[in-house]
Amino acid sequence: MHGSWTNAFVHGRHHYLLPALPGGGPWGMGRAGRDWPGQAEEVPVSRLRDTEPDVVVLQRPEELDRVAEWLGRTPGKDIPAVYVEHNAPRPYAASSVHPLAGQSAIPVVHVTHFNELMWDSGRAPTVVIPHGIVDPGPRYTGELARGVAMINEPARRARVTGSDVLSAFAQAGPVDLYGIGAADFVAEPAPHAVRGIADLASGQLHEEVARRRVYLHTARWTSLGLSLLEAMHLGMPVVAVATTEAVAAVPPDAGALSTDLTRLTTAFGELLHEPDLAKLAGKRAREFALAHHGLGAFLARWDALFAELTAAERI
Repeated sequence: MHGSWTNAFVHGRHHYLLPALPGGGPWGMGRAGRDWPGQAEEVPVSRLRDTEPDVVVLQRPEELDRVAEWLGRTPGKDIPAVYVEHNAPRPYAASSVHPLAGQSAIPVVHVTHFNELMWDSGRAPTVVIPHGIVDPGPRYTGELARGVAMINEPARRARVTGSDVLSAFAQAGPVDLYGIGAADFVAEPAPHAVRGIADLASGQLHEEVARRRVYLHTARWTSLGLSLLEAMHLGMPVVAVATTEAVAAVPPDAGALSTDLTRLTTAFGELLHEPDLAKLAGKRAREFALAHHGLGAFLARWDALFAELTAAERI
């Protein structure tokens, strides 16, 4: 689940067991071919009962039953467990009841304060552990006077991800799009092209994205796009829709943040044509991202939660 989040998570000091099935799929991808540290170990599902994990990290409601089946232990009762909620509430912004709201044995870890506020988590204890990023380094060059967005499945998820408004930005300048399904994305006609390119491995993706002058974050409803934080770590100026946690993640001097599409497209055009201004905004974006979404703080918060859970188990 959520490869970019897992990339940061498995860089901690623990031993991480990742279930693997012969066919992979949604329940057994293991390391998924990722270049992750050695402490992230693939374990065949058939061998999970031979392991002795201290804590189970859940990310989907169905995993409660999977743990019972694969480990022979009930999460929250026979073994400490936490549930990471990656998503903003659905289908309703303020009245959606969380799947774990009816119990108090398994804490829900929200990845943003916005999510904790908006989900009805009921009796479940909650904690916020904001995203942390494995720093890709300040790679920004901005040599190409183009905007860029990273969106998975932009056609299917158009309203949620805001890929439908890329054509509005293309009124001011060309826009490149990366992500799963990007190559097949077709935008509304505009004076400049919206060019769907490809889904690239992270190292190559960061290099290509950082060559573009402005990063576009168009999501209407998301927890906090990790691609936005990655772009800020790269040192890119960002033009972002001011919804959900983006309002806390993007300082005004890092580019532009608004719900007014006209203001955003105007700011996009200005940054495209003023590379020095774009560079300064990108520098501020990186400084802010490192201070608020650095890897060290993210891992320290998880260490503290794990220590609390395992201490309670020993009592």
